[in-house]
Amino acid sequence: MEKYDLHSHSTASDGSLTPGQLVTRAHEKGVTALALTDHDTTNGLEEARRTAQNLGLRLIPGIELSASWQKHCLHIVGLGIDPTNPVLQAGIEKQQQLRSQRALKISEKLEKKRIFGAFEAVAQKAGSGMITRLHYADFLVENQHVESQQQAFDKYLGQGKSAFVSTTWASLEETIHWITESGGIAVLAHPLRYKLTTSKLKKALSAFKQAGGKGIEVVTGRSSPDDIHRSLHFARLFELSASQGSDFHNPANEWVELGRLADMPTGIQPVWEMENIQGLTIYP
Repeated sequence: MEKYDLHSHSTASDGSLTPGQLVTRAHEKGVTALALTDHDTTNGLEEARRTAQNLGLRLIPGIELSASWQKHCLHIVGLGIDPTNPVLQAGIEKQQQLRSQRALKISEKLEKKRIFGAFEAVAQKAGSGMITRLHYADFLVENQHVESQQQAFDKYLGQGKSAFVSTTWASLEETIHWITESGGIAVLAHPLRYKLTTSKLKKALSAFKQAGGKGIEVVTGRSSPDDIHRSLHFARLFELSASQGSDFHNPANEWVELGRLADMPTGIQPVWEMENIQGLTIYP
């Protein structure tokens, strides 16, 4: 039986494992089909592909793009993308410029709180990967300004906190266009994490569907049975296919592990049964 995990991160963005290490760990955990979906970059896919070929694991090329919708940030996972597509790569470049600007502004805000050297430290740790807020959270923990990543967001990095930087990402329509132009399908990631009211979430899903979105994550690494039930309801209501993914970042987080996912509910089409996903080139 296939075991799918269609949402994961490597050191190409804010994960702690290299793409090769990530694929190896997924294989060890029994995952047979993995999507690497780093934030606003496809840089890890080639290394992941080589490792997947050696292990016989099916790698679905992916990405996770930040999108702005009515002043909210939504995360759109692209599955089955062509990472060489020029439209997608032009969009990625735009997103990366926004990330770089945000990273500098976060550091400036931390300096006002007499926390110095943050940008240099996170840039060194990120290397050629994207700098994310998670890098800053780790910096704050390592330098004993907070005790945990969650506390870093609660005290400094979360919305409305002292080092939060509001960013206007590409629009929902733009990000979905980049994904579809590259041959992929757009999936709304972790729909219940945005803290939207039911009414607001329905409006977001309506806009997502109208823009060409095809799927929604029904099962995530943090889903409770009630979360799965609610997400399934929205998938059926908007006639979206169902996806699943751990959103794995770090093996130190014992609560979120590659492949450790509840069963996909019956009576809904999984994204991997969609015609263009079945027919796409999946490595190896």
